[in-house]
Amino acid sequence: MSVQPPPSPAGRVLVVDDDPTVAEVVTGYLERAGYTVEHAADGLTALAVAQRTWPDLVVLDLMLPGLDGLEVCRRLRALAPVPVVMLTARGDEDDRIAGLELGADDYVTKPFSPRELVLRVESVLRRGRALPAATPAGQRTLNGGGLTLDPGPRRASKHGRELALTLREFDLLAHFLRHPGLALGREQLMRDVWGWDFGDLSTVTVHVRRLRAKVEEDPAAPRLIQTVWGVGYRFDPS
Repeated sequence: MSVQPPPSPAGRVLVVDDDPTVAEVVTGYLERAGYTVEHAADGLTALAVAQRTWPDLVVLDLMLPGLDGLEVCRRLRALAPVPVVMLTARGDEDDRIAGLELGADDYVTKPFSPRELVLRVESVLRRGRALPAATPAGQRTLNGGGLTLDPGPRRASKHGRELALTLREFDLLAHFLRHPGLALGREQLMRDVWGWDFGDLSTVTVHVRRLRAKVEEDPAAPRLIQTVWGVGYRFDPS
């Protein structure tokens, strides 16, 4: 019987990719960065591995045999809110947006730099482990517009009803609550919430749309997260 190595303090990452060369390269870079890495070559195996030992993050290829990456992401999300970084060789923006709509936190398009992928993984995990001290001095919870966020346990509610937010949705909403009434550009949100100085701004657009679906009374006519044309978005708690 094989013995599983103890989990790394850096975290446990599940890599799901049917290309053995890509999987070997990604696994090697992540292990050198200090992560405990498991690999699955197809979607069903990935789900079985995840349920056996739940990962801290999943690196997920969209193009998988049998169960594709979008369905794997959907089923993972139905089990628990695990961070997901997608890998895709597709040039179709619709595929990336579909993954983001399902709650993926980030994506990297093939061919990619393995070092860039590691940086993206580190960024997503670092956000998820942000300490409560990162909130403004003396402020334990964030409130506004009937919303309450507790950054310590990362719990969010609206009028007392708990909200099921992904990692990025929580961070995005927290950023809006910390800056009520300010017009925030998508580039600024990408820097402040995602920690990126570059990237596809549709990532921000999709996450705002997902967030509106969870916090607005009528997402088609948002009152809390308003669009500021030519700029970005403004959170109006009134």
